[in-house]
Amino acid sequence: MYQDLFMQESIRKVEAARQANMKLDPRRMTAEEKDVLLKTYHPDYREEQFVNLSFGPNAGQKVPGELAALLQGRSRILGREIDLEHPDYDTDVLIVGGGGAGASAAIEADENGARVMIVTKLRIGDANTMMAEGGIQAADKPGDSPAQHFLDAYGGGHFAAQKDLLYKLVTEAPEAIRWLSELGVEFDKAPDGTMITTHGGGTSRKRMHAAKDYSGAEIMRTLRDEVLNRGIPVVDFTSAIELIKDENGRCAGAVLMNMETKELLVARAKTVILATGGAGRLHYQGFPTSNHYGATADGLVLAYRAGARLLYPDTLQYHPTGAAFPAQIYGALVTEKVRSVGAMLVNANGEVFMNPLETRDVSAAAIIRECSDRGNGVPTPEGQAVWLDTPMIELKHGAGTIEKRIPAMMRMFAKHGIDIRREPILVYPTLHYQNGGLKITDDGQTDIENLYAAGEVVGGIHGRNRLMGNSLLDIIVFGRNAGRHASEKAKQTEPGRLTLAHVDAFEKQRAEAGITDGTVSPRLLPDYTRKK
Repeated sequence: MYQDLFMQESIRKVEAARQANMKLDPRRMTAEEKDVLLKTYHPDYREEQFVNLSFGPNAGQKVPGELAALLQGRSRILGREIDLEHPDYDTDVLIVGGGGAGASAAIEADENGARVMIVTKLRIGDANTMMAEGGIQAADKPGDSPAQHFLDAYGGGHFAAQKDLLYKLVTEAPEAIRWLSELGVEFDKAPDGTMITTHGGGTSRKRMHAAKDYSGAEIMRTLRDEVLNRGIPVVDFTSAIELIKDENGRCAGAVLMNMETKELLVARAKTVILATGGAGRLHYQGFPTSNHYGATADGLVLAYRAGARLLYPDTLQYHPTGAAFPAQIYGALVTEKVRSVGAMLVNANGEVFMNPLETRDVSAAAIIRECSDRGNGVPTPEGQAVWLDTPMIELKHGAGTIEKRIPAMMRMFAKHGIDIRREPILVYPTLHYQNGGLKITDDGQTDIENLYAAGEVVGGIHGRNRLMGNSLLDIIVFGRNAGRHASEKAKQTEPGRLTLAHVDAFEKQRAEAGITDGTVSPRLLPDYTRKK
């Protein structure tokens, strides 16, 4: 497959250095080295790519330019007649989003006796959860502890996480694994039944639980089955395009739009949970993305227009190893598990240039530096890349390891004529995760009463960078958390008269801020039409 002469020559250098590279134990960078590296090369520090918001709860704070346009955009319902007096749906808990967080919330709310409804713009399971590969963290083995998990995650997030949220994440992690196991998730196990755990970037203990490299798909399969088996209503191919409040300022439902017919519908609810996921399909700074098709920051837009604050909206995670070749899979995720089981990052000259298990932001910045200032990248049709030397894995652990531990990766590249057991693969950072998001309290509630949030739409749990395996954990812990609290609050709530006055107020602020562009939000789906 590697027919380019430069690639072939570079592979020969990688092969020649492989035995020596396998013996290396590259030192970890110091805190000072990491700080300089990130500020010089990480995309979050490119000030020209950010815009200060002109109005709203986060006025004056910077966000990516692409997101700012949507946060300050015009509502899709302006000029439309919305019949709030006769709702099309009436439920206790309305969940917006059909991924892992939404499904977990639905299961827990249903368990608590609430009437629950999920609305999702694609299908249940069409979410970043389905695409997560490497595993889920939990400190449930001897020699490890939630306290150690906390320290790893707090440091990895640059000491910026909300401590109460991170405490909940790590202390409830072992229970999350037990809950998933009882629901039927098939985690990797040793012959004696003990769960197999591995390291991830930034972890000081082996606490990564996985289902080969289909971890997210296996978890989502199990959660989806549980939702459907419980008979929880799922309204698919239908988007929430605006939140509804009641006369007392509490969230009380949403305006929905059928994605095919464009018909507008009203869902009244006692509480609402936003579980809309990330923003990768906005392609910040032109980066490719590993995200699913619907990841367009809808939840941030809806909640911001309703008056909810965002936390760390300027921080994104660029996964260091997105597929850089061939073009058909450009940006697709190459799970960190490939490095945790033995592959190393190598430049065009066959040189190992960093410890393979640095945190994701540091790893991404190091790869960008190698390809830019140092000139050690491998030219590809899409730009530059470095090698991830996958043949190292079986040289270290024996034949069959790759097919056993990372079969999805083997098959993804095999479809394009690349055998990762014998050939290295080309990688470059890909837009992967929305570190920032809605500010919540430890019961999952946003600034708006009766509006809850869970999953990637939330900010503050991970700080300004997330460790591998903590996102699958996040959607379970905080999905269940939101489901419990939202369903309990619903028992004490009776919505008042429904209103969309906040939409008109937002439009007035927009005009007063002098914003006149025609951006309509939320975007709902990415636009890949060819521009003339």
